Amino acid sequence: MIQLLPHQIPALSRWFPAAAPGPAALAEHALATGTGQWWADRAVHPRTVAVRCADHALLRGDPDALTAGDLTPLADCWIDAHDRFLPVLATTFDRVTPWERMVYVQRTPPSSAPRLPWGVTVRRLTPEHAPALAGLGTDAAWIHGTWGGPTALAASGLGWAALHKDRILAVACAYFLSSTHEDIACLTVPEHRREHLALACVTALCTTSRPAATRRAGPAPATTAPAACSPGPPGSDWSASTCTT
Repeated sequence: MIQLLPHQIPALSRWFPAAAPGPAALAEHALATGTGQWWADRAVHPRTVAVRCADHALLRGDPDALTAGDLTPLADCWIDAHDRFLPVLATTFDRVTPWERMVYVQRTPPSSAPRLPWGVTVRRLTPEHAPALAGLGTDAAWIHGTWGGPTALAASGLGWAALHKDRILAVACAYFLSSTHEDIACLTVPEHRREHLALACVTALCTTSRPAATRRAGPAPATTAPAACSPGPPGSDWSASTCTT
């Protein structure tokens, strides 16, 4: 496959309908934020299209259009694809582990927020929190990978953190953002798990209005719609999707 140039990408949005919750939000997120990479078997009238953002990828189209080595750009990531792609994936990679992802759609807003430990506050992330996000270390870097790094996530207005003084103990954010859903991810530092800190961050994310700039970009506040959740990457507490229609 060939990597596509930015001006070639918008025409491919029809390959990834925006209405479905879950992994399908990846394509719209990558298009809006510019953080993804796009490939196709050919630039004009492609038969197979792939988009990767951080450690996740969507693969759509006709697997018969692919040749050996075409899928190597998707190595070491979670690939959302139809079963018909399994033979070509197995040919390309030494190890392929099928994973059925479950998506839970939230139908009502959270009824209450959990009680926080003494000295811990839950706040919306701002650009000043970027160093604290980076300070979570490489094992937690996946949480901001779909935004292109901690600086971009901190400035997005779509992340909330549980903090003790200036240290982040837990964080929840829109992992993939589309015009109809938010795929929400969260994590907690190991020594503060089972304190409901990630839940408090998710509750804040799902029950507060977006910054004005974010609302103008498309999605409405998460409290206006149903939501969903699914297992997140290794080391995460869980991830979810919030519908904003």
